[in-house]
Amino acid sequence: MNTPGSSLAETAPLQVEDWGRTGYREARERQEALVARRIAGDIPDTLIFTEHDPVFTLGVRKGAADHLLWSEEDCRLRGIAVERTNRGGDITYHGPGQLVGYPIISLAGRRDLHAYLRLLEQVLINTAGCLGLAAARDPGKTGIWLGPRKLAAIGVASRRWVTFHGFALNVSTNLTHFQGIVPCGLAEASVTSLEAELGEPVPMDEVKAVVVREFRPLREAFLSGRRI
Repeated sequence: MNTPGSSLAETAPLQVEDWGRTGYREARERQEALVARRIAGDIPDTLIFTEHDPVFTLGVRKGAADHLLWSEEDCRLRGIAVERTNRGGDITYHGPGQLVGYPIISLAGRRDLHAYLRLLEQVLINTAGCLGLAAARDPGKTGIWLGPRKLAAIGVASRRWVTFHGFALNVSTNLTHFQGIVPCGLAEASVTSLEAELGEPVPMDEVKAVVVREFRPLREAFLSGRRI
């Protein structure tokens, strides 16, 4: 019996797709299709980039819906959709100016979702470092932080050891929209962006290029079993 995704070598080059701006439901459906193709071994590991139309997404963590502070009518008036998802984690916001990454990665050769989360965190820590910010992990929490300020959120899922969902890095995001939620269920945390921290705009294409550059070698290290 073949291992999911095994008809393509796990060391095959990472494929990158840029979907531009998408609605959340559309992107989820496209992810689901790619997951099925990765399980079948029809495509290599793939990193998707997108920016979503404004949306609050609720993960599977118990009580996530309680962390939506605005009514759904208030959200509608502000042009923000509300969607339930099957990713891990609590509630978060996606919108223009935020780089969302959806890695469709086979973990068949290393079935360790915790190590995979550390991989995503390290990619984002390295990316922030390349752009001049000393981001870090916060023990016991997922995501990337600058002190008490959250720079990037992470929430993943997997099917037959192929990953989907992923990370959301605030580049020039409208941070006022986070006032409508308790971000990731953490009442004491605030949210920041690359632009807010650096005091100047950061081109999205530059951020994407850095993420890809950091993702490729760390993926290879992860799949070979090396510590990230």
